[in-house]
Amino acid sequence: MKVSVILPVYNVEPYLDEALKSLTSQTLGDIEIIAINDGSTDHSEEILKRYQEQYPFFSYYNQPNQGQSAARNHALRYAQGEYIYFMDSDDKADIDMLRLCYEYAEGNHADFIFFDGEKLMEEGARPVAWNYKRTHLLEEHKRYDGETLLRLMLNTQKHNCVVWLLFIRKSFLERLGLRFYEGIIHEDELFTTILTLSSNNIYCLKRSFIDHRIRKSSTMGISYSKRNINCYLTVADELLRFSKAPIIHKFLCYTLSKVFYTGHLIPFKDKPTVFWRALRSGYLKYIGLKSSIVFWVK
Repeated sequence: MKVSVILPVYNVEPYLDEALKSLTSQTLGDIEIIAINDGSTDHSEEILKRYQEQYPFFSYYNQPNQGQSAARNHALRYAQGEYIYFMDSDDKADIDMLRLCYEYAEGNHADFIFFDGEKLMEEGARPVAWNYKRTHLLEEHKRYDGETLLRLMLNTQKHNCVVWLLFIRKSFLERLGLRFYEGIIHEDELFTTILTLSSNNIYCLKRSFIDHRIRKSSTMGISYSKRNINCYLTVADELLRFSKAPIIHKFLCYTLSKVFYTGHLIPFKDKPTVFWRALRSGYLKYIGLKSSIVFWVK
């Protein structure tokens, strides 16, 4: 089996058929698609059932709603592919994506490769300032180590944590024993940072392969809340458990300053508890004076 595609599914009925068509039409043979129905309450499971009946390489499993991390970890138990690709169930993939990624990763013996994506904004979703393009900063067929790569992305303000821009060798993932932290949002920040810093064998492919939908109800489309900040603080806690190297401190300065600057949007009544948690954890040095002031008074 060449590639296992892992697809968490939760109440994406209007988009799921388009996502699955883009995967079942892939020009690479010998793949499997593993969907986890994470307690959907709409008709998503009916769509999954239809695809499972139609395509022998498609399977799905049910679990009570536990979030995207738990769904991805669940699917990894069944994955048989040489490579893993984690896709969001409301996105759309280029039909050549898996073939070109597989050929490129195999040709370079990469631990993982990354590529670019496009934003697909749903009407009414909160505008986002960033994009999913960073490969223009790098060279194809050049090996990068994770620390050098992460430092470059932080220095150029092009860091992007999303896992759906990565194509990962399963044996590398298994050597690390890396799984998604369950019970939080922004889990990709933790997963991809550890993945990146654990490798000295990373390559970029200068192509855009995925249309990423930003919805009103998606993680990146909803209003900023206390939960967003608390989950980022959990990521910080776990990264410092992983390593206290200078690159981790640089990453936390980059991330937490932005998190608390944006945190001025949360209700004032929620601010004391999250700020106290950050202060108690010694994270004020990462947040910085400017972001702290904006957090409280903007």
